[in-house]
Amino acid sequence: MKRKYLPRIADGDLELALQSSGAVLIEGPKWCGKTRTAQQKAKSEIALQDPDNSANYKKIADTKPSLLLKGETPRLIDEWQTAPVLWDAVRYAVDQRGEKGQFILTGSAVPSDNATEHTGAGRISRLKMRTMSLYESGESNGSVSLQKLFGKEQDIEGLSTLTIEKLSFALTRGGWPASINESNERIALKQVYDYVEAVINYDVSRVDGVEKSPARVRAVMRSLSRNISTMANLSTIRNDIAAGDSSISENTAASYINALRRLWVVEDLPAWNPALRSKTAQRTSPKRHFVDPSIPAAVLRAAPESLLADFNTFGLLFESLCIRDLRIYAQSIDGEAFHYRDRTGLEADAIVHLKDGRWGAVEVKMGSKEIEEAAANLLTLKNKIDTEKMKEPAFLMVLTAGEIAYQRQDGVLVVPIGCLRN
Repeated sequence: MKRKYLPRIADGDLELALQSSGAVLIEGPKWCGKTRTAQQKAKSEIALQDPDNSANYKKIADTKPSLLLKGETPRLIDEWQTAPVLWDAVRYAVDQRGEKGQFILTGSAVPSDNATEHTGAGRISRLKMRTMSLYESGESNGSVSLQKLFGKEQDIEGLSTLTIEKLSFALTRGGWPASINESNERIALKQVYDYVEAVINYDVSRVDGVEKSPARVRAVMRSLSRNISTMANLSTIRNDIAAGDSSISENTAASYINALRRLWVVEDLPAWNPALRSKTAQRTSPKRHFVDPSIPAAVLRAAPESLLADFNTFGLLFESLCIRDLRIYAQSIDGEAFHYRDRTGLEADAIVHLKDGRWGAVEVKMGSKEIEEAAANLLTLKNKIDTEKMKEPAFLMVLTAGEIAYQRQDGVLVVPIGCLRN
């Protein structure tokens, strides 16, 4: 029986994209729900990986690709990258038809750089999909809206029912729609392990056609997992792997990480470079993250119970979960997420920056004892920003694993992740 469709924040993003572009490309990791989301809007579809027809579809794509585009619109072309010629065929069809919302393309891997002859600019809109946020899975009650915070509505209140035990499970299960729909917790957790094993043993080699050692893929993913939520550079990753594989080079490690990036498994958090009052040097290295915190949890064999006994690992993975949700919420309100750190050690775990220049700073802390220090850091960062060149922050937030959402006397917001929404 087909599982029920869980509404996504991306539903609204897709609707808007179809109204503004001739075609929409939905990109994201395998199993995150791209196809099901696209099917909610599509009037016809073709699945290029259908085992009964894939060989025939590829022959048609090589001879007359326009035949695969015939059908009621919007027409869904699932896993289009298996026949890259369809990109230029879609672009051409959009030009010829001159109408919006003609095609939806989905892809769980980025094709090689020379797979398309044209970027699709002006014809094909890109929509990034990730796994589901806690608000989408129903584990956050959504009593605090990120969009409203940017609108200066900061008289917040809320009470999260997401206990540490529930949070530990949600983190290790991840935001995968099939796992969220699964009532058996053991099966839900096993599905994540199966996903990781498929990435290690098959997907990484298939993404670019270059055979890769599963043992090395696993070693690279373990090192990235051990360095989750840090700015570990390539040399650090290579040296970490070298403890068990001294022959691996930085170039090899980089090629493996790039393959994982093309599969949308790895998604680092870029650095934010604001205008400062002083000439303090800012760090430009990204922070290491996966698209979903369940991936490093599975790679490290971290079960919900073991995280409760290892709060150091729990804290790093909790930060990664918060970054996932902030990215999803930010994208829906026309923004992006970054991190900040300078040479003095001052940092913000996340900066949500909107395209209109508004921004807010976030520190992620699991425990209430860390809130005071986090709030002080955020206020220090606020005072460093050159407000003649940039806007004042719309908000300063400490994102926690706690229960109560409130505003401190200094204006800093304390928000449980179980209360946040877009």
